[in-house]
Order: sequence, then C-alpha cells, then structure tokens
Amino acid sequence: MDLDIVTLAERPDVGPLLDEDFDGAWPPFMVWDPMGSVYYSVAHELYPEFVFAAVDPAEPGRLAARAYAVPLRWTEPELPDGGWDRMIQRATVNRLSGAEPNIVSALEICIRPDRRGGGLSALMLDAMRRAVAKRGFDTLVAPVRPNGKHTRPDLPMTEYAAQVRADGLPVDPWLRVHVRAGGRIERVAPRSMVISGTLADWRRWTGLPFDTSGPVHVPGALVPVHCDVAHDHAVYVEPNVWVRHRL
Repeated sequence: MDLDIVTLAERPDVGPLLDEDFDGAWPPFMVWDPMGSVYYSVAHELYPEFVFAAVDPAEPGRLAARAYAVPLRWTEPELPDGGWDRMIQRATVNRLSGAEPNIVSALEICIRPDRRGGGLSALMLDAMRRAVAKRGFDTLVAPVRPNGKHTRPDLPMTEYAAQVRADGLPVDPWLRVHVRAGGRIERVAPRSMVISGTLADWRRWTGLPFDTSGPVHVPGALVPVHCDVAHDHAVYVEPNVWVRHRL
C-alpha cells in the first residue's frame, strides 16, 4: 500500500480529517462512554505525537485510518481491570500532577469502513510501535477490543480470548494482529469500558425497545447489556483483552 502514516505533530493539517469518513466504525452506543470525552476532547492539543493518520495520496482530503494512544505512568505489577477507562483516567491524573510517563497505552486503531480487510490495521499498529519506541518508551500496552467477539456475546471473554487456531495464533483477527506483531496476551480487563444510561438513552442509541429486565443483546456489543426496567436504567460493562508489546 502506498500510504504515509504520520502523527498529528508531524502533519497538523490532517487534524480536521480525523473526525471525517469514520461514521459507522464503532457501534453508536460506544461514543457515550464518559471517559472518552476526557481524552478525545484534548488529544489533538495535548498528545499530537500519539495521534496517527494514514494518508493515501490517491485520496486527497480523506484518511484511510486513524489511531490514538496516550502516555502514562503505570508501576503496578498487573494491568488494571478497568482497561480502557482506567488508562484515560490515569493519564489525566498524571498530566495534572506532573508524573513522568513510563509506558504508552493504545486507545484506538480505526480503519475507515470501506478500507477494512486489506491489512491496514497491522500497518497502523506497526507505525504506533515504532513511534512509541522512537520517543524512548520500551512498552506499549493495548486494551484490545476483539473484533470477532460481538458474534459470541454470551461466551465469557476469558474463554474467547484463549481460543487459538491450529497454528497457535488467536482465533480472533484483531488479537491475531497484535500477537503477530510481537504482542503478548496478558489477561482480560473485565470492566474496560462502562456505559450506562436511562432506558430512553439506550432506546435512542440502539433503536431497541429495552422494555424487559435482563440481558439485552445489542448489535456490536461484546457482551449483553443489563437492563433494569423497574429502575429505568441499563448498563454495558465491556471486557477487553490486555496485550503488552515490548519495544
């Protein structure tokens, strides 16, 4: 592929393109994770060297993919149960307190829907690994959202993540990309993203009735959403899979 993968620090002009052409890349309810705005509202200004864009010369004015990461300080022996949400929280606290980051966490690698299936995700991961190493870090971690898990929402993530093919690589395509790149699967982050709302919120986000208490299968969700009609509330607790890359 004749692509130029750049950081926002290198190419500030691609900033306006990062929010275009990616409609439908994620299930609509996911944008309501409250920790998301804590990061994305400041990422372009505070972390431009960790914001990535894939520029295709054949498509001026459009991006083929984008990616985001964040530096933070993590000294605990295990990566956290809180996964994606916890990385954003810790990075924000570190920035406010002046703590020196010692690792980088990937937060998103997103391929434009019409460019999927061409190996671009591996290129974006490789570019992120190289950029993080260039800035002097020896570790990149990723709370990976396995892209095949939504087809098995009732299967526990621990069982899903452990599934391997005959060649020993993960069954899940996105986990497989990380392992091929040198990543090591460490553990499940059981509450990586937590999204809650009223039943009206969830009806608006999903188009589903949310009129019966119990688990609700939502398209694109990795696990069922828990609905409580009596209390007018539903919550989605998404597990991810921690992968560590030594650089």
